[in-house]
Amino acid sequence: MAVKIGISLIAWQNDDLPDLTAGFTTEGAMEDAGRIGYQGVERGRRMPADTDGLRSYLDRYGVSLCGGWCSGSLMTASLEDEKADVLQQVEQFVALDAPCIVYAECSNSVQGDLSMPVRNRPKLSRDDVKSYASKLTELAKWMSDKGMTLSYHHHMGSMIEDSEDIDWLMEGSGPEVTLLYDTGHLLFAGADPLAVLDRWGDRVHHVHFKDVRPDKMAWVRAENRSFLDGVRAGVYSVPGDPEGCIDFQAITDRLKAMDYGGWIVVEAEQDPALAPPYEYSKLGYDHIVDICGRSGLTLEN
Repeated sequence: MAVKIGISLIAWQNDDLPDLTAGFTTEGAMEDAGRIGYQGVERGRRMPADTDGLRSYLDRYGVSLCGGWCSGSLMTASLEDEKADVLQQVEQFVALDAPCIVYAECSNSVQGDLSMPVRNRPKLSRDDVKSYASKLTELAKWMSDKGMTLSYHHHMGSMIEDSEDIDWLMEGSGPEVTLLYDTGHLLFAGADPLAVLDRWGDRVHHVHFKDVRPDKMAWVRAENRSFLDGVRAGVYSVPGDPEGCIDFQAITDRLKAMDYGGWIVVEAEQDPALAPPYEYSKLGYDHIVDICGRSGLTLEN
């Protein structure tokens, strides 16, 4: 099994806080990612929407499509309506050989609301999460029948945020629902990233690596700030940043032990005025190459 290293272009092109990255083009971001050595990028909103256009765009920069965000509404929509809403993305990702769709429930999330403290996120009961998980399984089975994997993204400000939420979602869903494992969101939510990996490693299909600056995380909590306030302040960073606090070596050791062979994607949204995207993205890439080598994780050429 071999690992591929990808990146989300959110450091150059932040869709939630576009003013942060107004001075950067998607084309420049793609050139930077390819020059650093990233093998894939996750789809961003400013890339071509049509499949042929997106394929040509990716080929131009020599990178693959290594997933992409899908804002789910399954809590409020019927299963059939949700299928219709995501069909175009599913078919596109199958055509472009993407590893998964990064699915997250957004119908009740506060993650994109600058005025809403992240602590005010929806917290559901176990029964409600398990009921949702059953419905999500049907969506994932439908995607699987079409040749695409659904990887669920636990996310700050959303109803699936902490380790308890993840436990309930995984317990209530079938194996067709895989887990996107995001180090930064786990730590920010108060979870132990290694413990989650130990418990649900067999369901992990896709990995996001981001680090957390503890002082910024403490500020968000103490001042009752929004998730986006935290992003703007620099709560997240790339692996290898000395201001971060996550032991990524321990995580790659675990990934090796479980014979992980998918993508590791750097996704570290920051203010480029404080964290120049090329410099930090290269730092993240180099750190991942180093720790994968130390762990014995083979990197695909």
